[in-house]
Formats: sequence, structure tokens, C-alpha cells
Amino acid sequence: MKSAAVVNYAPEKGSVEVREIETPTIGSEDVLLEVANVGVCGSDLHQWTADHSWPVNYPVVLGHEFGGRIVEVGKEVEGWKVGDRVVSETAAIISPNNPMTKRGLYNLDPTRKGFGYGVNGAMTKYVRVPSRILHHVPDQLPFEQACLTEPCCVAYSAVVKNARIEPGDRVVVLGPGTIGILCAAMARLCGAQVAIVGLPQDAHRLEIAKQYGCEVIIGDAKPWATARDGLGCDGVIDAAGASITLKIALDIVRPAGWISKVGWGPQPLGFNLDPLVQKNITLQGSFSHNWPIWERVIALLSSGQFDVKPIIGGVWPVTEWHEAFEKMHKGEVVKSVLRPV
Repeated sequence: MKSAAVVNYAPEKGSVEVREIETPTIGSEDVLLEVANVGVCGSDLHQWTADHSWPVNYPVVLGHEFGGRIVEVGKEVEGWKVGDRVVSETAAIISPNNPMTKRGLYNLDPTRKGFGYGVNGAMTKYVRVPSRILHHVPDQLPFEQACLTEPCCVAYSAVVKNARIEPGDRVVVLGPGTIGILCAAMARLCGAQVAIVGLPQDAHRLEIAKQYGCEVIIGDAKPWATARDGLGCDGVIDAAGASITLKIALDIVRPAGWISKVGWGPQPLGFNLDPLVQKNITLQGSFSHNWPIWERVIALLSSGQFDVKPIIGGVWPVTEWHEAFEKMHKGEVVKSVLRPV
């Protein structure tokens, strides 16, 4: 049986189209998932515009933020059955013998390959998923929200695991994309006062950040960062896709403060790092997520403590992927969601 899929077929800009693909066959430890919804990630847009910096196995079906129901179970799979509502992590292929995997940090396994670039992703009707990365989705959590577990896990990792927020801290978030807004919302959940910083063209996305109780700054964040005692904010979450924001972070954070860097961009840095030393700043990179983070985020989404509804800008059929991509690319919506046809 064939289904429509959003396929990135070559490294050149704009090499994405809808193609009919066969339903995948599953291995003994896999399940076949009927996709309910799939979120569009900035990385999907980067592969479409050909300004990504990671290797891609062309042609590949895009999409790594997804959930749905199990329709077939491999013969060695335990604990899962047809009909289960699930979301999947992104680590489609990992090495069980890698030292990082053995520590439970398989997200940092250098040989890891993910959905949507390393193996076929979920912008289609059926996707093959290893059972080891499945998580149950409670009935009360709609798939339109559950499919965004993955970016919420990125935010949880950057804000909770790779930063140190105490209630009452002043935290600045640089970059009002999906990850930046979710990081700001997560920092609010941790009890911080939060300002999110963007450019004039980010006005619509910044308005959505206000729904999470954040201050919004277009331009210079230093006055807000130094308002309490003149020394700077307690921490900065750098979620912008450009390297230069690190310079801003070093400038506005207080001595003995911290920076959690989750955004990345290919530009080289052309500035002095002495403030990092002089101010005794902790600079922490944050990449991806693992099993316990997914369980915790699903609990937060299911209980209503963490609400992703404000960032969802619409749901489009996969055949209308281009409009969904364009609206997100232009900043008209924070997050586009697709559904199979």
C-alpha cells in the first residue's frame, strides 16, 4: 500500500516534494506506527532551504516530532500492543555498545541517526519505529499536542537539566522560535522571571511568548538584565540560530552566572572570550534528550502544567506541507503541525 510522504530528495535548495511511498516493513523489535500528527521542526525547514549542517541520507521522508497508534508489532516486542497511543523519541539508530549509550546518554552517541535525516521520518501515514524509544500517551492528551513532546524535551533538557534555575531568578531567553518560547515557558514553570528577546520581525512570535507570562524585549536586553542590582541576569538561555548571540549572553549575565546554549548556527565567532573567564561564567551546551526526560515531559503535558496549545499555528494535511513550511519560515506561526492523508 502506498501513502503520500514529504520527501527531501537532494541537497539542493528546495528539493522537497510529495511522493507516494510504500508502507515500511518492520523488524522483530520494531512497531509500525500509524501517524496521527507530526510537527514541523526548524531542522525540516533547514533541509528544505539547504542551509543545514548535518549529513542527510537522501532521499528521506522528513519529520521527527510525531505520535500515533501502533498498527503492527514485531515478534520480539514486549509491552506494546496494537492500538496503543504512543509518541516516539528521535534516536532511530544507536549503537548499543557505545560508551554514551551504556550511560543512558544515547542522544550523545556519535553514531546516532535520527528520523527525518538519517532514516525515513513521519511526514507520511506509516513509520517504522524501534520499540525501545516508544512512550505511552494518556487518552486525555490529544495527538496535536503530544506530537510536540520532542521540542518540549529539548527545552526541558536545556532549562532543567543543563541550567540551574531557582525561583525568583531573572532569566533571559535569546531567540523566539519554537525552542526559545518553550524554554521561556519551562523557565517560568521553574519559578523564574523571564524575558525573551527578538527582532522587530519576531513581533508575532513574541506576542505568543507573553501568554506564558514572559516579558518581551525587541532590541537591547541589558536594562532588564541589570534592573535589580546592576550586575546582570542570573542566567541566559541562548536559543537563537546564530553564533553572535553568545556575545550578548556573555555581556548581560552576572558574575558567577550561567549560559545554557541550545541554539546553533554555522557562523564562526569573532570576539574575545575573556568575559567568560573574568566573570566566572558557566557555559553549558545542551543537545537533545533521553528516556527519563520524555517521561517527565509527557507527565507535564498530560497534567496541564505545561501547555503547548499557544504555539500551535495550525494543522495542515501533508499534501499542503509547502504552506505549513512557508508560514513557519516567515514567522507567521511558531509551530506548524501536519496530518497524514
